[in-house]
Amino acid sequence: MAYVASRLTVTITLMADQEEEQGNTGDQNRKPQDLPQVLLLKPPPVLSVIGEQSFLSNKYQFLKAWESPLPLHQFLTAHAGTIQAILCSGSAPVTDDLLQLLPSVRLVVTASAGTNHIDLEACHRRGISVTNAGNVFSDDGADEAVGLLIDVLRKITASDRYVRQGLWVSEGAYPLGSKLRGKRVGIVGMGSIGLEVAKRLEAFGCNVLYNSRKKKTFLSYPFYSDVCQLAAHSDALIICCALTDQTRHMIDKDVFSALGKEGVIVNIGRGAIVDEKEMVRFLVHGEIAGAGLDVFENEPDVPKELFELDNVVLSPHRAVFTPESFVSLCELVVGNLEAFFSNKPLLSPVMDV
Repeated sequence: MAYVASRLTVTITLMADQEEEQGNTGDQNRKPQDLPQVLLLKPPPVLSVIGEQSFLSNKYQFLKAWESPLPLHQFLTAHAGTIQAILCSGSAPVTDDLLQLLPSVRLVVTASAGTNHIDLEACHRRGISVTNAGNVFSDDGADEAVGLLIDVLRKITASDRYVRQGLWVSEGAYPLGSKLRGKRVGIVGMGSIGLEVAKRLEAFGCNVLYNSRKKKTFLSYPFYSDVCQLAAHSDALIICCALTDQTRHMIDKDVFSALGKEGVIVNIGRGAIVDEKEMVRFLVHGEIAGAGLDVFENEPDVPKELFELDNVVLSPHRAVFTPESFVSLCELVVGNLEAFFSNKPLLSPVMDV
């Protein structure tokens, strides 16, 4: 009986393998025009860097809106029945109006960690699943956040300019920077990036505090439900949270006042989480000690006042972008799309319906 059962198991396994091979062969034999369509409104940065070839699959085909001579509305109307998924990024928002034109869409894949450019409520209402970059950017984002903090505290790029301009010779020694070890660093948003930031700061001997939507029971760091209270107990704030209606301008004048004249702010989240006008005012008047900024409220426009300040380090929204992270992102994007068109579980769902 054991022998029969064993043979039966082998037979079932072989049949399953043959069916999968036949399915794969069927996919390979399908002509491009027969494949389900994935809409690209604009090429995401990762596509421009790595190239489209890495994103190709026998499970789907891309439909590139920017290559069509038709106005966008006409283009979408012409393909409304065949577009089943959208690959987007921050420069190509997925709005309720857009989805209204595309009744066959059942998946939105974004090539970013944030989803503030997607109308999640409209997706939920229409039964559309959404995926994001998952944890792909966590390491690089955390590295950049800590790097910006060190740069501001130790005046690295400011002293580099000082040397390059010949001021070391003419003006003498540059003002001292500040020690990182022992600093109380408040992390706003303890998601995957925030957790990686905390690990790095611990290694530097910092005292980590945090604010998040909910207290993380597995963390021993002090939790503050109120951002002002977090700022009042911190020497620096690092913004890692997502941009939502609730977090827009969450870092306001009250938070800056609580942070105080010796406080530093680092933002790798989204520019609009910070009330930028208030931040500029506090920096210009010396009401906070400095800032490391990778994101801005109206990118690529940056407040001109910041250019004149040596205690501010600026980065062009590249905190999480490295060749390595782009390769991982490419694999994740393709994996999500292939899983969707194969009726398999999504790899990094933000919202699965």
